[in-house]
Amino acid sequence: MFLSQIPQAISPLSPEQAALFQQLAGTLTPVQQAWISGYLAGAANSAAGGPVAPAAAVAEAATLTVLYGSQTGNAKGVAESFGAKAREKGLDVTVVNMADYKPNRLKDEKFVVIVVSTYGEGEPPEPAEKLHAFLASKKAPKLDGLKVAVLGLGDSSYEFFCQTAIDFEDRLANLGASVSFERALLDVDYDDDADAWIGGAVEAFEPELAEANKGSAAGIPMGNFPGFGGVPAMPVSQYGKKNPFEAELGAVQKITGRDSTKDVRHVEISLEGSGLTYRAGDALGIYFENAGNEVDALLDALKLDPAEEATLGEEARRLRQALIEDFELTLSFPGFVEKFAATTVNADLAKLSGDKAAMRDYIAGRQIYDIIREHPGALSAQDLAGCLRKQQPRLYSIASSQQEVEEEVHLTVGVVEYDAFGQTHLGGCSGFLGHRVEEGDKIRVFVEHNDNFRLPENPETPVIMVGPGTGIAPFRSFLQDRDAAGADGRNWLFFGNPHFTQDFLYQVELQGFLKSGLLTRLSVAFSRDQDEKIYVQDRILEHGAEIYEWLEDGAHFYVCGDANRMAKDVHAALLKVIETHGKVSGQAAEAYLEKLRDGKRYQKDVY
Repeated sequence: MFLSQIPQAISPLSPEQAALFQQLAGTLTPVQQAWISGYLAGAANSAAGGPVAPAAAVAEAATLTVLYGSQTGNAKGVAESFGAKAREKGLDVTVVNMADYKPNRLKDEKFVVIVVSTYGEGEPPEPAEKLHAFLASKKAPKLDGLKVAVLGLGDSSYEFFCQTAIDFEDRLANLGASVSFERALLDVDYDDDADAWIGGAVEAFEPELAEANKGSAAGIPMGNFPGFGGVPAMPVSQYGKKNPFEAELGAVQKITGRDSTKDVRHVEISLEGSGLTYRAGDALGIYFENAGNEVDALLDALKLDPAEEATLGEEARRLRQALIEDFELTLSFPGFVEKFAATTVNADLAKLSGDKAAMRDYIAGRQIYDIIREHPGALSAQDLAGCLRKQQPRLYSIASSQQEVEEEVHLTVGVVEYDAFGQTHLGGCSGFLGHRVEEGDKIRVFVEHNDNFRLPENPETPVIMVGPGTGIAPFRSFLQDRDAAGADGRNWLFFGNPHFTQDFLYQVELQGFLKSGLLTRLSVAFSRDQDEKIYVQDRILEHGAEIYEWLEDGAHFYVCGDANRMAKDVHAALLKVIETHGKVSGQAAEAYLEKLRDGKRYQKDVY
């Protein structure tokens, strides 16, 4: 019946659309076929010149809305996986960035999934801030009848582990929502647990949506069919987080002075042959290798055979190679201490398990290497693997424009190095890039897109960029991008670091941009070059009148760098600028800044 309708109804459609219906016919469910049959019948009447019979009243279909709040892309990836799994089950699902979601829409929702990360001291990621604040305000509506499920991503080494996810579920429940599937709070090694949670949550929502959609036009989300509202563009490259590209390392050049307290490297990586593309504002993910000498010392302390095998998932790996390539050994976390204490029957470490404050103090500054050196014990290769978590890639803001460097990508990497517990310590990835790899070596990379940190679409729009230290990276990308595009918009950069002579990153390039006129203004703050420390936030206050003029002229304001101190200080300074030069109250200044954020004119890439 369904197939026989196509020839009669095909005349209003293009040949491509007709072919599409033919292809779909054999794959659709009976409900979907019935829905399209109604559409085709109407199309046939219209083609014959006759009146189109009024459709029977059909209730609006209930959909499942997946809201994600992501700082580095992890929550976005999980949300998209949830959406894909739900669609496989025939559910009508919409995946939305919290930054693009109007909070008032919650009162019209029936089914919502929250996937959100936490950063800093239990704070929501930038895109989730508005919805998070709305749910805690008096403006939040009653949500009786709403069914929710919440997944949190976090890092258990922080005190307020997955606090944002807890906040969301508690606030939704307080407003009357009911929980359809048990909340999960996942650590950085979340992949397998996230997949399991997604499967369970989809199964929980499937019958609920089916019940809600009895008699409705559910099950045929036409926007997901090619040619009908469009399907997301197919990725250009086959490479991503789960399938990184083996890229060739180019130049690694130190760009701080000999006497600098910082070791910052400019890193160039070839993407030739990968098909990977990026935009200004994106990040590059890097999988690194742990130091072989440190791994050897760890094995020696535990008296383990490097060739002994451990099973990772379904794969057996030699222990030494697995420790170098697969596990996190630099960042310690409470779960390791607890598992290691139990496995090695270590009473001193076991005492830390019941004292969160003591645990935080103990792991602060300690790498897993340190813990094993201090408390060597007897365990097998498989036991050790069970105590560890999989290595997570490190993300670096991209410091180049692909319009300028083509099949390359540049990074600005601050090498972490410090002495503690009688040892010199290096950061996992920064130590790898700064000390253990050489030009021509292969490293595993992928691009992490960041649509929450983008140049304005209009090339004439002015931009203000605040990027002290390695926070300058994306703004080098912004400037290269605007230069290559011939953009006419004014550009103002605020840069800060300890010393002019030692720490002026990309000084020659920035002076060249000033000379060419691409960089309209450059305001610098070298904090240790005078008795009184001066930071970028001080320069913002100093130039407050002009900054306010730029904002009134439509400027976009960007911040990149340290989230816990710098970004908060810059935020406070910007509020003061608006209050002072806009001649408004503090509350009005907050509203002004909120309006900028809603218009994507105030964006942060902080870590």
